[in-house]
Amino acid sequence: MGYDLRAVIAEGEALRGAAQGLPAAQLALIGQGLLLMPMTDALFSSVADGSGVGALGFWRLPVGFEKTLAAWSSSGPVAYVEAEYFGGVGEQRAAVWDGGTIVLGPLHVEEGQPFPPAGSPISQALRRLGVVASAGQDEFSAVGLDRHRHGEAWID
Repeated sequence: MGYDLRAVIAEGEALRGAAQGLPAAQLALIGQGLLLMPMTDALFSSVADGSGVGALGFWRLPVGFEKTLAAWSSSGPVAYVEAEYFGGVGEQRAAVWDGGTIVLGPLHVEEGQPFPPAGSPISQALRRLGVVASAGQDEFSAVGLDRHRHGEAWID
């Protein structure tokens, strides 16, 4: 089975307010007061300028959208995360903006590489957003990102 996620994650009220100007944005509540905004095809099309993907190494972060994320981060940290796995093998990418600048990443763990001692890129990003994991779990599972295998399922 596969797993794929491409999304913006931030504190609920901050992301809800930021996304108001994007009719294609759809939000899903995840754990610890965070909202997830999947980078759906419709959202990608609505924010892309036609230049493709940006220079930060993400698969689905439209050119220029990092400036939007930086602006949104004026009211608190905002993460952009990507994960793609099939049969337990895959990759993760994550970055966090706060106060208008990147404060974490972009982080990338390629296929076949172990996670660093600090945890997966997504868990590190979630930690920067204030997520606290219980003993025996990471931040990824603490907010329930393991509930759905595909990004679109968060909004179905």
